[in-house]
Amino acid sequence: MARVGMMKAWGFKGFRILAAVALGSALAGCATPGNEPDDPLESVNRVVFDFNQRLDRNAALPAASYYAETVPSPVRGHVHNVLANLSGPVTAANYVLQGEFSYAGDALGRFVVNTTIGVIGIYDVATEWGMPERNRDFGLTLGTVGVPAGPYLVIPLGGSTALRDLAGSYVDGFFSPLRYIGSYSGRPYVGMFKNAIGTVDNRSRNIESFRDIERNSVDYYATMRDSYLQRRTRLIEEKNVMTAELPDF
Repeated sequence: MARVGMMKAWGFKGFRILAAVALGSALAGCATPGNEPDDPLESVNRVVFDFNQRLDRNAALPAASYYAETVPSPVRGHVHNVLANLSGPVTAANYVLQGEFSYAGDALGRFVVNTTIGVIGIYDVATEWGMPERNRDFGLTLGTVGVPAGPYLVIPLGGSTALRDLAGSYVDGFFSPLRYIGSYSGRPYVGMFKNAIGTVDNRSRNIESFRDIERNSVDYYATMRDSYLQRRTRLIEEKNVMTAELPDF
């Protein structure tokens, strides 16, 4: 009964989300000339971007630097593996929605193997068994069926996104194993802890990359925006992605 109730609730919520994505993306596509970035909220985005950068310099970057300097590399690798493993069901579900059943099987197989034999993902056994890591999300799923990215957005504490990807992240929450760990009162804190560790992990892995980007950018905001949009486009086209992951802050 609980599952049926959840599915009914998702039916209404999901419809509203998809409708908003389709409408917003369609309007945005009409308003954006040529290949210019779809950034109608640029003035607001820049304010949020500056706030995020101050937070990064004063909190995320120091934490990431301390983490990289004090935690041994093998331990950091195991932490990253656990975080990556949690995205397995999300990737599998989205490959199913895209009709890529072979990739979906690999993603699900990775999750099962690494969760069990790999001890909740600490060890990446699946890669050695021929199931390489791939990542897909619902924003990319929408992109594969032609839904435009829509307006570019910078989220406080969340960084770069677009209307389509923001809506997609909500849908992905239903596929995450953390959603089903139980109904005890402390469940929200598990997600918050995972996000905090993920931020530090991602930031520590890209300290030099983003220093170089900022140092070589005439307009850091525009560079980060264009990098995000280009990266998402390449992921939809399933081309090799050469740009680093964007930081969470």
